[in-house]
Amino acid sequence: MQTSLRVVCVRSLRDKINPKGNPVAIFHMTAKIISRKAGRSATGAAAYRAGVEITDKRTGEVHDYTRKAGVESADIIMPAGSTWTPDRSELWNAVEAKNKRADAQVAREFEVALPDELSPEQRRKLAVDFAQEIADRYGVAVDVAIHKPGKEGDSRNHHAHILTSTNRVEGDGFGNKARELDLIAHNQSGKVGQANEIDRLRERWAELTNERLHEAGIEARIDHRTLEAQGIDREPTVHFGPSIMGMERRGASSEVKKRVDAEVEARLRAARELGEKERKEAEAQRTSLIDLSTNVAAAKLNLIEAKVAEHQSGLDAKLAAFEARAAALQADRDRAAAIERQRIEQLRKAEQATAFEKLLQGRQRTPERAARPRPSPSKDNDGPDFS
Repeated sequence: MQTSLRVVCVRSLRDKINPKGNPVAIFHMTAKIISRKAGRSATGAAAYRAGVEITDKRTGEVHDYTRKAGVESADIIMPAGSTWTPDRSELWNAVEAKNKRADAQVAREFEVALPDELSPEQRRKLAVDFAQEIADRYGVAVDVAIHKPGKEGDSRNHHAHILTSTNRVEGDGFGNKARELDLIAHNQSGKVGQANEIDRLRERWAELTNERLHEAGIEARIDHRTLEAQGIDREPTVHFGPSIMGMERRGASSEVKKRVDAEVEARLRAARELGEKERKEAEAQRTSLIDLSTNVAAAKLNLIEAKVAEHQSGLDAKLAAFEARAAALQADRDRAAAIERQRIEQLRKAEQATAFEKLLQGRQRTPERAARPRPSPSKDNDGPDFS
């Protein structure tokens, strides 16, 4: 499956100004797959971009682009630490040999616009340094070719084709796929809508380019963000190739240009319709939210009242249980008091009976003592004689 990333660019390096008042240079970056399923090969892609001849050992096909003009430079970049130093033919034939499937994704290409303000040496160093970062970060082999602007196109259209292997370099060959750059693998891992490695490379290209522009004393800057994120209210421009630009310069009509213009008009019309639809939906949603907030408030109030009633019911049940326990305890205390009073009454009666019995016994002994004869007084002891 061929996956490509279409990126909008600002065509003028000198006349465009961003919202902060700074000159804006070109930002253009596309990423696409070289797939065998689409009838393409890594050997053919590399030969065309470098302007050389490569024979595909797998198919026997000869890709001869030695007559291609406009190739300023072509460099093979290997990951740091790799001891393999293949030439271009060996490298891309190894890629083709590693990938055996009929629908194999054999290579990945990044096409980037190079600032016209930089010198040829500075542009080459910028492209090679970026290619080295890709090689080191993902462990892949990179073939970077810089092309001059086309004779019939925009004279400032300096650009680089950065062709990478989809497999990591291992020894003097290739190992497993570098899945970090695979958008399908990214989405299948549950990261749909999140930033992927292509997004990070776009940001890194902007950073590195701006660093080199700053080092060269140039005010122009590039911005990888969308126009909306930059605060620019206009439709994105379209990057036309040198052929179409040449036809436009000669006053010739291009079906591609007509189709693009029609597409832009359709997009603008669709955007206006979408904006009106979104406005109406926002208004309806606002009304719905007001109703929903009212319903939510009422539901919360009902829930609170239900909880209060439930709590009150629980309190009533607890109070009833407490009162029942208190009544039972009071009844127990009343029974105990009655039993105690009964016992005391019985003790009192028993004491009264005992006292009465003792009283009777005392009265019975008194007559007996009265009936007893008193002893006669002794003559010898009849008291003193006072005669």
